[in-house]
Amino acid sequence: MSASITFCIFSFNRGAFLKNCIDSIEAAIDQPEIVIFDDDSNDPQTLEFLAGIKDRHQVVLPEKKGSIKHGGLYHNMQNALVKLKDRNLLCYLQDDTQLVRPILGHEVIELNKLFESNPAVAFIHPCFIRGVDQLKRPLIPEPGPDASVFVRKNMGQSAGVHYSDLVMFKPARLLAAGWEFHQSEPANDSQAKASFGPMLYLWAPFAMWLPEVPAYRGKSKTLGLKLAEKRKRCGFYPFRMWTEEQASRFLATSSEKVPPIAEQFLDCEGETPAKPWTYNPLTGLSMLKHLNNIEVALKRWLPIIRK
Repeated sequence: MSASITFCIFSFNRGAFLKNCIDSIEAAIDQPEIVIFDDDSNDPQTLEFLAGIKDRHQVVLPEKKGSIKHGGLYHNMQNALVKLKDRNLLCYLQDDTQLVRPILGHEVIELNKLFESNPAVAFIHPCFIRGVDQLKRPLIPEPGPDASVFVRKNMGQSAGVHYSDLVMFKPARLLAAGWEFHQSEPANDSQAKASFGPMLYLWAPFAMWLPEVPAYRGKSKTLGLKLAEKRKRCGFYPFRMWTEEQASRFLATSSEKVPPIAEQFLDCEGETPAKPWTYNPLTGLSMLKHLNNIEVALKRWLPIIRK
């Protein structure tokens, strides 16, 4: 099973989160292949961790610089696709995510069969559903190609129907379609819609974003973002890992088709932030979001004005 799925982790300056992500994969699957694509981290803790992990897993540094908002994320995602084009399945994760349960032996086999039986399927989403998203656009599941998956009805969202940044896919299928990662989730969703069918969601997912994670924009923090993080009490809230027995029970009951909303199934190891969890410190804080946007705009325009 270890040769059947390769985990790619995209990271920047969050050593404790990256370690947690890797630890969760190692706990969930036997001898996993993990490749870390780091976006030129300069934090001493992160650099120390990366230096130590090279003995167990491959670390790849960026070949191109990225946009101010996302750093080199999408360039690194494209680099991963090309470098690992001979792999069977890739699973893209980020350092602020983790696996929450063991992946049982038959699951990877069934994922392979699902892809092979459905050539129009490009992406499968491995994560639980974010509860906060239901406040704006409630999840309406529609039947997928088999009983283990569903597709998400388009409720006007810019991404998430055909694509997400956290996905599993067959690299050969994307390359055969001429896929190249664009610089935003909505742009990649539009590209996926033009080339493939809807993204599939698992009734029994195995991964999730950590809640209330400190964030970066343009690899630095604005005053608005700093104040938002303090207001949200952003920090390190890893999930409690399920046992194999809990995972088996979850898989058995997933046939009941209960939407896998994260807050209904997952708990953090220690203190659990207030629910519904958010994944961007600025969510719901309009004044601080405006302050953040003003500072970002000034950083973009001041060098031009000075010229």
